[in-house]
Amino acid sequence: MSERTSTESRIIDVPWDDARAASLRDELDADLGARYDGFHGDEPEERAVARSRALAMHPDEIVATLIAVDAAGTPTGHVILRRLGVEWEIKRLVVTAAARGQGIARRLMTEAIDRAREDGADRVILQTGIPQPESVALYESMGFTRIPVYEPYIETMPRSVCFAYRF
Repeated sequence: MSERTSTESRIIDVPWDDARAASLRDELDADLGARYDGFHGDEPEERAVARSRALAMHPDEIVATLIAVDAAGTPTGHVILRRLGVEWEIKRLVVTAAARGQGIARRLMTEAIDRAREDGADRVILQTGIPQPESVALYESMGFTRIPVYEPYIETMPRSVCFAYRF
């Protein structure tokens, strides 16, 4: 595990199954559930199941699970860098409500981008949605450019907003 520190927080590389990381992912799931409630309309159950499969994280694909912790060691943010076929994808970015506005998301994203670059990636990609305007604004402010929706999201989330960051 590695660690990078700033005056506000530390970014820590933890295992996928780290309890703090899992708790932050649960917080993200609750937030996304509220944001996307009704977004997909009355869709067939099989499409919802297929979307769950597309969003599933497989530990063998994960390159890094990063969390931010404050000076007291309290987890404040989370992001994952994974291999998606030949691509490098950023997933599961979340900052706790109490820690928003402190630049934690930007630091987590920067660390994930740096890791991908150091490991030889040409670019990183990510998928988000219209109900996440704060995320879209962050990605655009960091130099990400919009790209077409990519697999595995094309069939089940065609209204996704996808981005790439090229090195």
